[in-house]
Amino acid sequence: MTPVKILSVDDEMDLELLLTQYFRRQIRKGQYEFFFAHNGLEALTTLLKQKDIDIILSDINMPEMDGLTLLAKVNEMQNPALKCIMVSAYGDMSNIRQAMNNGAFDFATKPIDLDDLSVTIEKAAEQIDYIKKSQAEHTQLESLKTDLAVAGDIQQAILPRIFPPFPEDEDVLDLAALMTPAKDVGGDFYDFFRIDKDRIGVVIADVAGKGVPAAIFMAVSRTLIRAIGMQGYEPDVCLTKANSLLCQESVDQMFVTVFYAIYNLRTGVLDYCNGGHNSPYIIRSGGQVEAMPISQNCLVGVIEGVTYKKEQTQLQEGDMLVMYTDGVNEATNTTFEEYGDDRMEKLLGQLNVNSCREVIDRQLADVRAFANGAEQSDDITLLALKRKQ
Repeated sequence: MTPVKILSVDDEMDLELLLTQYFRRQIRKGQYEFFFAHNGLEALTTLLKQKDIDIILSDINMPEMDGLTLLAKVNEMQNPALKCIMVSAYGDMSNIRQAMNNGAFDFATKPIDLDDLSVTIEKAAEQIDYIKKSQAEHTQLESLKTDLAVAGDIQQAILPRIFPPFPEDEDVLDLAALMTPAKDVGGDFYDFFRIDKDRIGVVIADVAGKGVPAAIFMAVSRTLIRAIGMQGYEPDVCLTKANSLLCQESVDQMFVTVFYAIYNLRTGVLDYCNGGHNSPYIIRSGGQVEAMPISQNCLVGVIEGVTYKKEQTQLQEGDMLVMYTDGVNEATNTTFEEYGDDRMEKLLGQLNVNSCREVIDRQLADVRAFANGAEQSDDITLLALKRKQ
């Protein structure tokens, strides 16, 4: 137990003996530790040496520096865990009133009633303990806030951020993506990687939940899917293997929705497997918007032993595949109205733009305009892929 440290400031020498005698049991048990000074200047010197003083028991009328001046100096320290109990003659109520108005915790009058003073010190010690615990919690929260900010930066850093991602194929492929977490860290992710000369893998996924648990599960999911996908496994096999591993590692019934596709740069063929994710859209070269089939596969990481099935579609020259997470279509405005699939599909049909970056930037801008200042309730992730020729 850390003792309550009390600094007694009084020019009457017999007070030191009086206090040490009265509080001898608390001193012996390590509950209180007393320090003594005879004026305000000595007290300030002691405070410089003993920076963890908790309570100052100060006379008001002293030579060299009086108690009110000392109180003003203590206030300048801006330490809410340092409490001042002022002492003065019974008839000196104007100084006592001034001391209380200037922030003294309490007061005692001479001759000091030590029983009453003991209660006052205990009351001050309780407040000091509460303040110190609050300060410790605040420090922990600030540290956690800093850690979360760093974690958010790390999370963004592990997502591919260099565009165009495959400059050697820039004449046949356009690709862009973004992820905006609702909190410091999020559970959404996107990814893309080269499998071989002709094929690339693209992933968009959404982990159930938000915050740190979702971010950790996100990192594990991304690593597994990328590691399996880069070995060239077909999308259905990739998600089957990833599901098996995630089911073994899942905690608190966490799961992830995943859309994983392998795109052939030369033929425009898109083999894909949708593990419970939102159905992407295809914007055809003529401007028509087509919703891809609704997923018939299970969420990833829920049921072990599930076999996933893949599907296939063809992208023609000028066609664009637009993928998203439910932070887009389920975004709400200030009246809790959802953005919705219809609004998103209508926007995609009106976009007369060529690049993937323009499409996802316009989508994000439209969602934010719709939200009209409402707090973002879920991560927003968008990924677009276009066959240029």
